[in-house]
Amino acid sequence: MKRIAVLGGGMVGGFMARELARAGGLAVVLHDRDPHALARSAQVAGIEVKETNLARPEAVAKAAAEADLVIGAVPGHLGFETARTVIEAGRNLVDISFFPEDAYALDAAARARGVTAVVDCGVMPGLGGMLGLHMAAELDRADRVTILVGGLPVERRWPMEYKAPFSPIDVIEEYVRPARFRLNGETVIRPALSDPELVDFPGIGTLEAFNTDGLRTLLTTCDAPELREKTLRYPGHVEKMRMLRDLGFFSEEPLDIEDAKVRPIAVTAQLLFGAWRLEPGMPELTVMRVEAEGLAGGRRVVRRADLIDRTDTGTGDTSMARTTGLPAVIVARRMAEGAALPAGIVPAELIARDRPMFDGLLSDLERRGVRISFETLPSAKEP
Repeated sequence: MKRIAVLGGGMVGGFMARELARAGGLAVVLHDRDPHALARSAQVAGIEVKETNLARPEAVAKAAAEADLVIGAVPGHLGFETARTVIEAGRNLVDISFFPEDAYALDAAARARGVTAVVDCGVMPGLGGMLGLHMAAELDRADRVTILVGGLPVERRWPMEYKAPFSPIDVIEEYVRPARFRLNGETVIRPALSDPELVDFPGIGTLEAFNTDGLRTLLTTCDAPELREKTLRYPGHVEKMRMLRDLGFFSEEPLDIEDAKVRPIAVTAQLLFGAWRLEPGMPELTVMRVEAEGLAGGRRVVRRADLIDRTDTGTGDTSMARTTGLPAVIVARRMAEGAALPAGIVPAELIARDRPMFDGLLSDLERRGVRISFETLPSAKEP
């Protein structure tokens, strides 16, 4: 029986461990230093839990060495070093950690050890990029790929009207890290939270989309001359986050406060952790829209994929955990079953170019209740 180590027992990591165990056929070991994070999964048959300080490379190396394959689900600031350690241990990796470093910096090490490391294998980056590449390939010429995605509480509560499906520090990073995208064939860098626009979604209403740095490797793997990714929130969110950012609440620079060095972002994250925590039983949803625009058969068209997923009322698993975790779970299971992927860093979106694997992933998502609708619309632009 193949042994899978899941590094990180948070909302998404715990879900992935439970999902792997439910399907059977694999031995699952869930690692986290927080016993409370491990408690829910410890009750599930087929899961072994271990209290492991994943901030320590030697602990990560030991966890990897004891497994046949590793799934990374640590906070973003630990992601790159965790991936490096797993690769150096010679273990294949499927990772969802949103780390700021360039994953390709680990490519040579992975190739040298014959390791396959599938990175950014969540909802976005990940599934959104797969859909974008897939639909762009269906066009004779793709001129634009746009990805909009966000996780939201169903009930809007003042003042934030938002609940974080994962670590507040990682959410704040989306509001701080400059956004890279492509316009007219050139890479453009703008501040996060820039270029807000309103977008309507049937059955949900109007949401606010703004620039974030979610394209990552897609800037290399997709050649559409216009390529953008934006995060979705309820209208008004941009103004609130800009205010906090511009006043210094997201700053990493320590302040001298009563003879102590205090990082504003650490205080802000602690305060927002309570305000953003999903309460038990609170319904939430994930919304994603991916569009590829260009020429098909002499006509200018827009290929659109919409995903709207909600909390699983049967299991209590959040939609963000499901939509983020399932792509990684499906890919990891395929790899454990012997699916051939090249050694080195493999951006998750490239799975769309393996049609059998991609079709199987979409089928597995639908079987688990994550449904994506596709349609072709006429373009508003002239050909």
